Amino acid sequence: MLVLTRKLGESITIDDNIKIRIEKIRGKQVRLGIEAPKETRIYREEVYQAIKQQNRDASMSVPDSTRAVANLLKTK
Repeated sequence: MLVLTRKLGESITIDDNIKIRIEKIRGKQVRLGIEAPKETRIYREEVYQAIKQQNRDASMSVPDSTRAVANLLKTK
């Protein structure tokens, strides 16, 4: 892991297309500004972990249950 020290208004650059800037510091909180291409997905860690868990759960679902839900959702 790379650990950097930055001051308010300073930034770091990742590759040629991602820039992270320190926007505000208040107590123990730091506000970051992130410039990245639109197709780059950026998540808070807890959201990312929840998405990964939901994907794992979905991949382990029983096919019969999935079919039953699909049948319930069909419009008549």
